[in-house]
Amino acid sequence: MEDVAHEEAREAILITQAQVSQDAQHKARVRRYLTLMAFRVPALVIAGIVYGATGSGLLALAVIALSIPIPWVAVLIANDRPPREKGEIPRYKWSGDANPPAVEPTHFRQLKGHDS
Repeated sequence: MEDVAHEEAREAILITQAQVSQDAQHKARVRRYLTLMAFRVPALVIAGIVYGATGSGLLALAVIALSIPIPWVAVLIANDRPPREKGEIPRYKWSGDANPPAVEPTHFRQLKGHDS
């Protein structure tokens, strides 16, 4: 009897529609964010090197200006969902009525003594 249980435990179960775990998705998003943000520090160092080599503040500011959208882009990319699997069908799930009921009017108490 125990041999049968051990044989069943050795069999791998394939779950075809299982998604990547939340923990693995989080680790991947953090890795993407840190990779993109790692480009920001060298950009500031490069701006200092450009200023030191050329003496031009405008070139240094141009390098810094190019690094300004990096945090915004990093957040957008890090918060993106995992890509769709090949053959995954996008589904729109809406369970509402086709003709929702009209909103009932709400009754308000009128203030007395105020002329409009």
